Amino acid sequence: MKGESEKMEDNKHGILLESGTNEIEVMKFTIGGNLFGINVAKVKEIMISAPVKPMPHAHPSVEGIFKPRDMVITVVDLPQYLGAESPKGEKDIFIITNFNKMYIAFRVHAVDRISRISWTDISKPDKTVSGGAESVATGIAQCEGELVTILDFERIVAEIAPETSIQISEVEQMGPRDRNDRPIWVAEDSALLSKMIENSLRKANYVNLRMFPNGQELWDALSVLPADHELEQDVALIITDIEMPQMDGHRLTKLVKESGSRFKEVPLVIFSSLISEEMRLKGKDLGADEQLTKPEIGHLVDVMDHLLEQFDRRHGRG
Repeated sequence: MKGESEKMEDNKHGILLESGTNEIEVMKFTIGGNLFGINVAKVKEIMISAPVKPMPHAHPSVEGIFKPRDMVITVVDLPQYLGAESPKGEKDIFIITNFNKMYIAFRVHAVDRISRISWTDISKPDKTVSGGAESVATGIAQCEGELVTILDFERIVAEIAPETSIQISEVEQMGPRDRNDRPIWVAEDSALLSKMIENSLRKANYVNLRMFPNGQELWDALSVLPADHELEQDVALIITDIEMPQMDGHRLTKLVKESGSRFKEVPLVIFSSLISEEMRLKGKDLGADEQLTKPEIGHLVDVMDHLLEQFDRRHGRG
């Protein structure tokens, strides 16, 4: 397993050296004979499963905790969460992840390999088979001739531990706010998180929101805006996730901010669970105005206020 972990680290560093390529590296794993995938950028380590200490009153899918080296990590029984009836095995694998500023280990049956593909090769699952808006599948990928279900790990964690996800109470604590009808466009592929973001921004009195399920659809909508319009009447600020089918947030940022783009002056915020120091450097290189880590929705509202005020001052408004 050590060799596989080292390979994973090498691949992660390789993809971080490139900007806006619209590619993803997927670690494939199996549960009950079915093939699933996770973005390598979320993975810190893979290891043979270890004894777990149960925790009272935990979610049914939370096995408990274990302590590899000097860190206590929560273990999620992913087969149990997905309804795969199979006993735990000595050869099971823990995929140790880091996103939303948390370390979580997910039990799986086996790890396959890493595939590098374009986000255009990942499509949203059909609602008739995915459970619609409540699906834990964020996309279906074609990897080397195999169909791989990309799981929405943010949604899984939000369901198991709601207190770790976006909290509308952060906005409520800001108190009464003036109505703001500036057009805000948001690209977020997770149906659950998209609704949480929308509800929170509306609570902050940002009332003119346009939500997109991926960067491609947002970019397509930008591209057809009439050239003779004052741009901020159509879009005053863009918020984007990084991980999305069809077009990821980094590719979207590159297109919006590249030299010669008529959208370059539109403030753009990357709001993602993947904001590590390396990812922050990449986003800065692409031209993002701000980069924030989920689930800090109150911080996002503050940054939106600031960027719109800055934009107004630069253009002699307000």
